[in-house]
Amino acid sequence: MKRAVIPIAVIFLLGILGYRAYGFLVTSPSKAESYRIIEVEEGASYKGVTRLLEEDGLITNRFFFLLLGKVTRAERQIKPGEYALHTAMRPQEILDVLTRGKTLEYQVSIPEGYNVRQIAEVLAEEHLADPDLFLKVVEDPQVAASYGIEGPGMEGYLFPDTYYLPKGMKPEEIVKQMFTEFQNVWDEEIGAKADALGMSMREVVTLASMIEEETGQEKERRLISAVFHNRLKRRMRLQSDPTVIYTMRNFRGNLTRKDLMSPTPYNTYRFYGLPPGPISNPGLESLLAAVDPADVDYLYFVSKNDGTHFFSKNLRDHSRAVSFYQKRHKRAKTSRKRGGT
Repeated sequence: MKRAVIPIAVIFLLGILGYRAYGFLVTSPSKAESYRIIEVEEGASYKGVTRLLEEDGLITNRFFFLLLGKVTRAERQIKPGEYALHTAMRPQEILDVLTRGKTLEYQVSIPEGYNVRQIAEVLAEEHLADPDLFLKVVEDPQVAASYGIEGPGMEGYLFPDTYYLPKGMKPEEIVKQMFTEFQNVWDEEIGAKADALGMSMREVVTLASMIEEETGQEKERRLISAVFHNRLKRRMRLQSDPTVIYTMRNFRGNLTRKDLMSPTPYNTYRFYGLPPGPISNPGLESLLAAVDPADVDYLYFVSKNDGTHFFSKNLRDHSRAVSFYQKRHKRAKTSRKRGGT
């Protein structure tokens, strides 16, 4: 008789355990979607993750969640990262999110014309990357070479766009995603036009980066491009202020004569031709303008101090324009100081 009692008791207990386990699997902690953000660190144990979930009220029973991980063999498949989970999720749903690595992503926008230092600052502000580690990657010639890029780094090839990035993403992965977007933009049309002009990808991106820095006006991009192309054909120095500013770490808004005489190879006031590489990361419109300059014979342009430029065909007209717009700018500044408009 005693031998028969033991199996019945065991079956009874297993039945209770199975019933509770089933209830655990099909029931969420709450019907309301109360969100929690948890961070699974690199190398975190399944037990540690289970403890986090229980403390945040995302699971009702730590033992059964541990058992679920063993039965499904998912305990070694949890991906590190930051996750947004809610209390209306069932245990299997939570486990699926953690094993598939569906991490929380943050929207970050990289403006056209930002250089790698500015991009590093944006990522740091959003707590998405350590700026020093990011710059170490993008300024590494070997990293650039691995993507088939000539030059000292990835400047120019981190395409400006809106990205959705998870925290904890490695700088190498961020760079790969941005460069992949650049590759998607560099299509057959741009490549064919570059070949027709006898320009390499590096030369096109370098010129596009200068155009991007010179103007924010879409209608002016092809005109700016024409000025630079015309100067290159005539072996004239490009004399582009942004190329000088690029190497200045503490630029305060005014270029001096000393700045324009700096010996850096990026100084297009001293050296002929394009600078050694891009000075920023240009957008699509500037890339298109670089390979499709306007059919004009302009050689000069000067800022009107309103975001647009005045274009000239010869030095005499350019000098007059410089004098006119500089004087007008000085009068406007004086008027503002006196309380005028």
